[in-house]
This record gives sequence, C-alpha cells and structure tokens, in this order.
Amino acid sequence: QVQLVESGGGLVQAGGPLRLSCATSRRTGGRHAVGWFRQAPGKDRDFVATISWNGGLTSYADSVKGRFTISRDNAKNTVYLQMNSLKPEDTAIYYCAAKLTIGADTTRYEYWGQGTQVTVSS
Repeated sequence: QVQLVESGGGLVQAGGPLRLSCATSRRTGGRHAVGWFRQAPGKDRDFVATISWNGGLTSYADSVKGRFTISRDNAKNTVYLQMNSLKPEDTAIYYCAAKLTIGADTTRYEYWGQGTQVTVSS
C-alpha cells in the first residue's frame, strides 16, 4: 500500500514563504513520480508541480513558475514544495500524489495524501 502524508501548511502573509513536505512510504519514494496539486473552495483540483522519480525532471503550472520549487530527497522518502512570494490566490488545500511516470494530469495519479491547508492573507 502506497501512502503519502503532507505537512507544513499554515497561515502566511502575502509575499512570504512556506515549505510543504510530502512523506512517502518506502515503496513510493524512489520509484514513483510525485506531483503537487491544490484545490480552492468551489474550484477543481489543479496541477501545481511534479517531479520524476530521480528528481531529474520537473514541471510547473504557469501560475507558480519562478515562485515555487519542487524537490525530493529519496533517502528521506520526502518530496518538498518550496513556495515563495505567496499570493492570496495561492490559498487552497495542497495535495501530493504519486504515480509511476511524471505528468500533470490529475486523473492519472494513483495515490493521494489527505491534503494540507495553505492560507495566504493579504
């Protein structure tokens, strides 16, 4: 069973940073691509960023390029999302998810965490 657990969410002022972590089960880390997604109230779940199993490939949504950075430490079975220059529109529940290959399609991810709330105040 593949498990993912997000942490690091919270309340932050606009312009500030926040780092999210996604702890993966041993079988996931190092074998799966991991993506970050977010869902604001009343909206669909949107792609944010994804990283390949070895960290060699990354991809970002246009709305976060230059502000967010995805990375992973397979020795710690953890994927990170460093978020800088946060905006109120970044407010959402952030989820990490895993699948075998890198990609931005929400529907193709097999395993999901429970989510962590990020709130950016203006």
